[in-house]
Amino acid sequence: MPRRKEVPVLGSLCLQSLAQHMQSIWVKDYSENYLDKYQFRFVMGPFNDLAGSLVQDLIQLLGESRRLTRAALHLLLLPHLRELSLRPCPGLVSNAIGQLVTLRCKNLSSLDLHGCSRLSTDILVDLAEGLPRLSRLGLAETQANVQVLSAVGSCCRHLQELDVSHCKKVSPRALRHLAYDPLAQSLCCPVLRVLLARGLEPTGDGSMAAALAFLLLALPRLEFLAHGAVPDALRLLHGQQLDSTGDAEGFPSLEELARQRGAALGGSRLTLPLRRVEEVEEPDLAVVHAVCPQAEEASVWLGDGPGPAGSWELLGWGRLARLTLGCTGWQGRVLAEVLPVARSLGPRLQTLALHGFCCQDELSLATLLASCPGLQAFSAELHAPPEADPDGETPAEPPCWDTDLLPHGFPQLQSFSLALASTTGAFPAQYGLALRATLASLLCRAPRLQTLCLLGIPFPLDSVFETVLAAPGPPLLELQELSLAESRVSGQTVWLLLASEGRLRRLDLSHCRDIHRRDYDGFLQAVRKQRLDLDITWE
Repeated sequence: MPRRKEVPVLGSLCLQSLAQHMQSIWVKDYSENYLDKYQFRFVMGPFNDLAGSLVQDLIQLLGESRRLTRAALHLLLLPHLRELSLRPCPGLVSNAIGQLVTLRCKNLSSLDLHGCSRLSTDILVDLAEGLPRLSRLGLAETQANVQVLSAVGSCCRHLQELDVSHCKKVSPRALRHLAYDPLAQSLCCPVLRVLLARGLEPTGDGSMAAALAFLLLALPRLEFLAHGAVPDALRLLHGQQLDSTGDAEGFPSLEELARQRGAALGGSRLTLPLRRVEEVEEPDLAVVHAVCPQAEEASVWLGDGPGPAGSWELLGWGRLARLTLGCTGWQGRVLAEVLPVARSLGPRLQTLALHGFCCQDELSLATLLASCPGLQAFSAELHAPPEADPDGETPAEPPCWDTDLLPHGFPQLQSFSLALASTTGAFPAQYGLALRATLASLLCRAPRLQTLCLLGIPFPLDSVFETVLAAPGPPLLELQELSLAESRVSGQTVWLLLASEGRLRRLDLSHCRDIHRRDYDGFLQAVRKQRLDLDITWE
């Protein structure tokens, strides 16, 4: 059965006690006698001897419970902090708080200011200039602009990860200043690996693609650049469509930067060290792979065009370990088109996500899974073929599902999600037989599975769980989260889960038509009576 509620660890109880009594005890004197009367550079308060990691945990706990106050934040900004996230309390982060962080927290290596839009650009510049040890900096949804990114590029020489997503003032020009200092005529951010720049204001004139191409050439260790125009920039670089003259601000031309990179690579064709690429459309696959041969993770959008052209192009991506494939068209693509990719990349694939594929062959899913023995995470959203006949003859259900349908186990699989969409019609009856046999085999042979989502499955699943939970082992011992939303499952399966061994902590039964209010009340009563650490949702 799911585990009984454990006694909370002492550290967690202490933090909860601190949070509960923060205003009434720990910051009462400072709040009443000093907060608005004095401006202290440093404060010797009750938290100075608390470890930095516990201080951050306390800030997060207070922020999430909406008990964090300005006075508490004053006392928690301590010199020995190594990591600081103010994401839980963006409304409290004023310019005064920003100045305190700059003055007190000189040893920070990680700072997250996500959503702290009250901080002025001048304060953000002071933070970048005053915290040179930063290796991670989150500026998403702030007032970051060209001056801020210029300061980050010039002063944060150890920066490895930067997030400027949804910053309305970050322009193509600002991105160039991040990577190059025109005054010093030198490259910046020499060790930056990850740059998140999603949701920036569109320009519509191609300047963003040119700016991203500049970043890709000027940042020698960049492994991931998140922006929708990255494929355009890669196409620009691959086609050698590079300007040969700098601009009035002193930035080098793309041709000059490419020449420097080419010289470093011995004059060979320009390639980049990107390990992850997003939003790649099917016609750009060859270009992206030519420029980024070391890519290990990719998200690709396939159109409605006939034939598996995009799938065949992926066969040459020899380093790919994490792949997301989506269909942009209304018709979708047939799941069988992914099988050549699975056979070629399967032994190396660790994660595979499929969206919008049509399942015409009932054995396609089983064949696909059989080709990927090393999967750690799998998710698929599939829909029925338009010409499917839901009223066809229903095959007889076997008394016990054969768990040997898949030829091997999945020793690394930790997350599995399958959603069946009925937007194009109902799934044929014979598909249900193959699907349930596949699920029974998979669940019996995935000993490390922790998260399982079976969403919108229109076929009865009780016999599948009955087979799995009765198998030797037993299976699902590591399962912690199970979602069966909108699927055909009855109270019988829930009672089997409650009686089985395992670590189940969350069970989602939302919109399960075979689960009724009396069933749900009985589940909750059993959980309370046995003091199980299990959260069940139903509606």
